[in-house]
Amino acid sequence: MKKSGKVFLVGAGPGDPGLITVKAREVLGEAEVVIYDYLASKRHLDYVPEEAERIYVGKKGGCHTMAQEDINRLIVERARKGKRVVRLKGGDPFIFGRGGEEAEELVEAGVPFEVVPGVTSGIAAAAYAGIPLTHRRYTTNVAFITGHEDPTKEESGIAWDKIATGIGTLVFFMGVKNLPHIVENLVANGRSPETPCAVIRWGTTLKQETVVGRLLDIVRLVKEKGLKPPAITVVGEVVGLRESLSWFENKPLFGRRIVVTRTREQASDLVQKLEELGAACEEFPTICIVPPDSWEPLDKAIKDIEEFDWVIFTSVNGVKNFLLRLRATGCDLRSLGKCKVAAIGPKTAEMLEELYLKPDFVPSEYRAEGIIEGLKALGIAGKKVLIPRAEVAREILPEKLVEAGAVVEVVPAYKTIKPEAEEAEALVKLLEGREIDMVTFTSSSTVGNFVDILGRD
Repeated sequence: MKKSGKVFLVGAGPGDPGLITVKAREVLGEAEVVIYDYLASKRHLDYVPEEAERIYVGKKGGCHTMAQEDINRLIVERARKGKRVVRLKGGDPFIFGRGGEEAEELVEAGVPFEVVPGVTSGIAAAAYAGIPLTHRRYTTNVAFITGHEDPTKEESGIAWDKIATGIGTLVFFMGVKNLPHIVENLVANGRSPETPCAVIRWGTTLKQETVVGRLLDIVRLVKEKGLKPPAITVVGEVVGLRESLSWFENKPLFGRRIVVTRTREQASDLVQKLEELGAACEEFPTICIVPPDSWEPLDKAIKDIEEFDWVIFTSVNGVKNFLLRLRATGCDLRSLGKCKVAAIGPKTAEMLEELYLKPDFVPSEYRAEGIIEGLKALGIAGKKVLIPRAEVAREILPEKLVEAGAVVEVVPAYKTIKPEAEEAEALVKLLEGREIDMVTFTSSSTVGNFVDILGRD
């Protein structure tokens, strides 16, 4: 029996990757085909299975990758092949997202579908700019209006005479190009030229820019700032609250662009913390964690684990792969019964504790000298020590342990390699354009590989 297809019209939200809904993430995680627009955050695609087909149909700066009629046909075609299709759109699919047209096409074709609403930029961008769209003291109504109507229409569908004075807060989508036209019509139909307004570009993202003025000068201010799409325009007395309610653009690292060179799997924690402080992060992994050339040395050490007095873990990856091989060799944590365990670094200690293995020693400083002094105090002399670590690493810790009287065996638990850096060219352009403020390095290998990938020039 042929599998029946289904389409999900999904709103990805306005740009901040954290504003995508739980339902949207679940649907993306089960997608077989994703047909997506020009999204503010590429991270939404991280939820998509690797084997899923990904088709870009977005438009940027007025340039269309595919006409809407062709997009409609593509969605129907993939669904008729029995695929679970996600049509991923920025913001909300039913607010100036042409989701209604796509839904009509699906009904006509007899294709089942669901709509997963998204957070619209009209609400979110204003909130991130410190502008509440309604407020008891100022207005109890708000209108969402397109600033870019269907060019095939003979007459405007916007009732300027009614919205100019009848609605407290006006939110215009896609209106930067037509801002002079919008201002002219509002003032001509009775809106005071002194009305506060704001144009918010890249709202909710770490590239957010906000220009505040009045109807009488906002066109000039936007032009002087050089503000380009994508942007929304908010008109109304509530804009005046931004001065006291602005929060997003006041973060300590807002506007700073930082390169994170950790592995993709490990970068997320650092990226999250930096973004919480307002930074814009560019992930550029310069190391990739892979298995060692042979598991034999580690497997043998695990088999003989009762001979060791201490196991010293120097990294999270060492812990992960040690436990991976522990299971692969038919052992479990009970095998470590008489061994004491040391963890170098808080993250390594956290990983062990998550596995209900409390370290016997976590040094307060990570220099070899500090580590050795702590282990000396615990009677390391004459003890047999196992260090599962990277295949290539500094020898200072094992050497110092030997000097302290320990018998040391180092085994490779993983190795680091230089990944293929598809983003290298883009990063070089950012660096040459002085658009990068900081680069983070977490090890000597990330530094060396960074230089190798980008070149010494």
